[in-house]
Amino acid sequence: MLCLKARPLFSSPFPLSFSSFNHLKKSFTLSTRTSKSSTVMSIIEHVVLFKVKGDTEQEKVNAMLNNLNGLVSLDPVLHLTAGPVRRIKSPILNFTHMLHSRYKSKEDLNTYSAHPEHQRVVKENVIPICDDIMAVDWVADNDPTPLSPPPGSAFKVTFLKLKESVSNEVQGGILGEIKEVKEGISGIQQMTCGENFSPARAKGFSLASVAVFGGVGEMEAAVGNEEYVNLQKQKVRDNVDGVIVVDYVVPASSP
Repeated sequence: MLCLKARPLFSSPFPLSFSSFNHLKKSFTLSTRTSKSSTVMSIIEHVVLFKVKGDTEQEKVNAMLNNLNGLVSLDPVLHLTAGPVRRIKSPILNFTHMLHSRYKSKEDLNTYSAHPEHQRVVKENVIPICDDIMAVDWVADNDPTPLSPPPGSAFKVTFLKLKESVSNEVQGGILGEIKEVKEGISGIQQMTCGENFSPARAKGFSLASVAVFGGVGEMEAAVGNEEYVNLQKQKVRDNVDGVIVVDYVVPASSP
């Protein structure tokens, strides 16, 4: 079962309702976790890509995104954002929307996935309007801060499908090359990468990374650093069978 989740985009007016109090309590807990991130956890990154049917009414798309974003209230979720893809580079897979969420453990991700509310949203709002879905999960190689990038933050998410002949040693070297990207490109505020541990849902893509920028301008400037980016591509090209690159911007408000 794919895991989806979302962050509430508006709060209830005073006096605080029970749900609002819960959200404030969770935000306080999240900030505590963030301040101690160097000693508390290794974050689980969870990315889901959706291809919405071309003839879908916008109201149904909005309902899907609102319900996905509403899942941020579930206890296991540290962060969740869902919205339209800004740009995708893929020869065959044309996804239209993305969800990104974070958890403190694989067990919390499984708990989220099995939660009745998550399953309801998938059944009622996602499956009826989507032609295709892909999900990739990995253990972050560092603890990103902040755990919840603010609205307007720009993501560049990359998925690699390695050739069957690639050894574990070569795969480790490729991950090392990905990690070096942050050192060579200014503007990246946080970056994680790792090996996908949910192969049944990933269409053969085994390595993933997410780079977070302060905004679209910073992300576009990084893409303009062609000399460095091309150098990284040359180092991994011979071992890769497929690449997907997704640009996404954290929405400022609900659709």
